[in-house]
Amino acid sequence: MDLCRLLLAPESPGPLRSLYEVVLKRKVLRAGVPEHVAIIQDGNRRYARMKGVSSFDGHSRGAETTETVADWCLELGIKHISVYTFSTENFDRDEAEKEYLFELIERKLMVLTVSEKVHKNRIRVRAIGRICLLPPHLQEAIRKVEAATCGYDNMHFNLALAYGGQSEIADAARSLAIEVSEGRLDPRDLDENAVAGHLYPIGGQPLPRVDLIIRTGGEVRTSNFLPWQANGSRCPVHFCAPYWPQFSRVEFFRAIRTFQACRGRRAPSNQQA
Repeated sequence: MDLCRLLLAPESPGPLRSLYEVVLKRKVLRAGVPEHVAIIQDGNRRYARMKGVSSFDGHSRGAETTETVADWCLELGIKHISVYTFSTENFDRDEAEKEYLFELIERKLMVLTVSEKVHKNRIRVRAIGRICLLPPHLQEAIRKVEAATCGYDNMHFNLALAYGGQSEIADAARSLAIEVSEGRLDPRDLDENAVAGHLYPIGGQPLPRVDLIIRTGGEVRTSNFLPWQANGSRCPVHFCAPYWPQFSRVEFFRAIRTFQACRGRRAPSNQQA
């Protein structure tokens, strides 16, 4: 096992891992951080199977990791974090698991509504997706946390719920078609900016371009997450093996280094690539 793998392993000696973390953090801060990080939180159920516990425990542990990673983003000054919390495909899961997930998300949102950390650091919390498909109690929790944080702009925490990238683009196209048919939009004015203005959150400030996608759990695909905002295939992606509940600070820094390395290889805007 090489030194990097040794330091990344969960069983690696604490002092060595801590030293590596300090070195990585210095490099990350020196080179600059992304403005918008999107995360595909994969592996909660596989983590639970590995540990011999229920999938519910895996999801709970994954929710704790999400909170921790949000703290890391706040610490580094990352402006936007978007997390793939529940996709449109997740509606195919069994009823018991969906019910647990919806209740878990609702509890976490209600905590954020009154969180001292959220209000002290002026963190805006929003949900993106086909929110109308979610249970009424979860929709109400979303309304409360969005209302409680609507005036904040220091950091934006976006939860993708009942979300699918193709669905988002289809919904935007439908909205634009209605405006054209009603005479409120000239088809000649239909450009990329017009489309972007009709993406989620509907009626709100659209998400900025994604600078980095992180996916845990060993999969190497982006699973229909923010395809428009990620600018097709141009956004760098950091794929890593740990399941989401195992995602570490060191791996997080390595993901940002992926963004920095890709940015360093890009040609200046006034030159051809």
